[in-house]
Amino acid sequence: MAIKRTPKKNQFRNKSSYKHKNSKTFPVKDRLLTLLQQRKFGVFLAYVTLYFIIITGGWVLIFRFVNPPFTLLMLQRGVERKFDGKDWKLEKRWVSYDELSDNLKRAAIAGEDANFMQHVGFDIKAIREAYKKNQAGKAMRGGSTISQQTAKNVFLWPGRSWLRKGFESYFTMLIELLWGKKRILEVYLNVIETGDGLYGAHAATHAYFSKAPTSLTKKQAALIIAVLPNPRRWSPARPTSYINRKANAIVRYMGHSSIPD
Repeated sequence: MAIKRTPKKNQFRNKSSYKHKNSKTFPVKDRLLTLLQQRKFGVFLAYVTLYFIIITGGWVLIFRFVNPPFTLLMLQRGVERKFDGKDWKLEKRWVSYDELSDNLKRAAIAGEDANFMQHVGFDIKAIREAYKKNQAGKAMRGGSTISQQTAKNVFLWPGRSWLRKGFESYFTMLIELLWGKKRILEVYLNVIETGDGLYGAHAATHAYFSKAPTSLTKKQAALIIAVLPNPRRWSPARPTSYINRKANAIVRYMGHSSIPD
């Protein structure tokens, strides 16, 4: 009597051969899928980068002609005053470049950024010197130019981080490219913090010397710039011996400072 063979064994053999055959194709499909996903991510990243450049470039270009109405530092200081139980205080008035005293322009360059007219936004020598002094354990100091400070004040938030520093460098390059030195110095002298609730040259000259920013003497202009590292601690109207020495040094260098026409 003949014994019929069941097809189970053959079915098992066919299934195993099917799995073995397709197991070689799975890694290939996975790799292709991964490449496809990476390509989509790359396209997405390219679009995000493009839109970011267009939006930020347009933002910077607008402020080439429109004066910034406020900065995030101004808002932060106002909120801090409210938390301290004080009244909201934000005194500022925009002054055009031609209405600003040449003494103040020269004092700003002499005291804050001696190479302002030569560099393209970054003073590499000053950055290296600051790094060496910080590494040596001396008093912390920065190497930020007037261009960098302007970019930070107008477009970014207060504080220190590598992320903000990266954005600061990006906006510094944009304002150097789209604004030029004259506009950068004008904006800088109008948005800097010059006292508790005081911002810009107009508020400082009226609060400390009761005069217009067109008529500052060399010493008065130097005193305003000398207190900029901490204008809420020091006052140009009541300078300490340290501020006086610093202001006198600024006055000596003002004669060597060229300003934008």
